[in-house]
Amino acid sequence: MTKQLPAALGLFGALIVTSSITLAQPTTGPAGHWEGAIEVPGQALEIEIDLAEAGETWEGTITIPVQGLKGVPLSDITVEGNAVSFAMKGPPGDPQFKGTVSEDAKSLSGEYSQGDATLPFALTRTGDAKIEPPPESTPITADLEGSWEGAVVDGKGKTLRLVLKLSNQPDGVAAGTLVSLDQGGGAEIPILAVVQAGSHLTLDVRAVTGTYEGDFDAGQLTGTWTQAGTTQPLVFKRQK
Repeated sequence: MTKQLPAALGLFGALIVTSSITLAQPTTGPAGHWEGAIEVPGQALEIEIDLAEAGETWEGTITIPVQGLKGVPLSDITVEGNAVSFAMKGPPGDPQFKGTVSEDAKSLSGEYSQGDATLPFALTRTGDAKIEPPPESTPITADLEGSWEGAVVDGKGKTLRLVLKLSNQPDGVAAGTLVSLDQGGGAEIPILAVVQAGSHLTLDVRAVTGTYEGDFDAGQLTGTWTQAGTTQPLVFKRQK
């Protein structure tokens, strides 16, 4: 019996236009731009993967055109010889890829797992990696730090409760997570960039193709949530 693949998208994600960097890559190993698909039952889910060495570590992104995901950062990238693994942090089911680069370094194939489902994937190298630099976060004022709660309505008219957590980090800039209490078992979705300008707050939740724009006034954040071309009001109030 084929188990149903959980939706790779949760609730959120954003597309911020930045200058792209083309990174020259060797012709061996997993570095490069890869195109192919995950073999979902009854269809092929087309994806693009970019992998590049960054000093002694690796960086990478994933693009899923049909789901509106573009340049979402990958996490837990591990390379050992021709074996490579990486994950997507945020979507429900902890999506992970484990694969092997072919001896001629032209293909990368293996297994994709999400929740209880495991599916094959196959990619072909089409060029060098193109990884957009992430947007830069700013510090936030003390009155924005902490936990906030709000709600949006999904495409089926269901109310989805949200928890927003914001804090300044030791490096002086803000970081945060967004939790959809009614989706994905309450998994924390990382916010790629937290930017405050005066009373205005912008959140880039690229992992799920959403962005939040709001203003802080009278003890609450009043703004809008945009995802996949749809915008709706979203008010965050201090969590009790």
